[in-house]
Amino acid sequence: MTLDDLNGSNLIDAMRTNDKALLAQRLETVHLNAGHIVYHPGDDVQYAYFPRFHALASYHVIMADGSAVETAITGREGAIGGIVSHGRLPAYARSCIMHGGEFYRIRCNELEHLKEESSALRRLFNRYADGLLAQIFQSVACNAVHTVEQRAAKWLIAAMDRTGDRNIAMTQDQLGSLLGVGRTYVSRVVGRLSKSGAVITRRGCIVVQDRPLLMQAACDCNRLVAEHFDTVLSGVYPS
Repeated sequence: MTLDDLNGSNLIDAMRTNDKALLAQRLETVHLNAGHIVYHPGDDVQYAYFPRFHALASYHVIMADGSAVETAITGREGAIGGIVSHGRLPAYARSCIMHGGEFYRIRCNELEHLKEESSALRRLFNRYADGLLAQIFQSVACNAVHTVEQRAAKWLIAAMDRTGDRNIAMTQDQLGSLLGVGRTYVSRVVGRLSKSGAVITRRGCIVVQDRPLLMQAACDCNRLVAEHFDTVLSGVYPS
């Protein structure tokens, strides 16, 4: 792969030209379908993945009863895998593809060599990690104090911003799993959003009909995370 071939990743676009050139020599492109599990908790993290264009992944913490709660989502602004840690370490959360698409992939040991060669690359990844940590912190606070309807609206907006698509490929069961609530509860929530005109539901899909209405139903967490991201790594966070 050459430097001219690199596109679709905001995080890679933010790198210096010489760092991108070094990275391009070691990257490969893979296509991952929605529902694919990249890493289970405890898996050896051998690769780092950079979502391209509309690809979207999410992190889930697995609870003792087997339920999964979403803690962060990552699109073209970021990466999945050990871009900050030194060496191959076990995964803590489950990382799952929410919206299929193309990803750049690099072995973690090769990425380590690049970070040793470039202090600018290390700083960039550290700044991204700070933004991701802010998203996780905000998610913890959001889960504690905001309603399920606010959280559902927030998640749909975040997914739409990253994919650039009003059609969010997700069933109500999947949305309920992300929010940590049952199907009956999430059906009522989606029903209220649908009645307001913000969304409509189709088979295997939730369609955002009116973004301003959906934003009225959502909490302010997306904006707060976006503002912090722009402070530490300007121009990378999708909007």
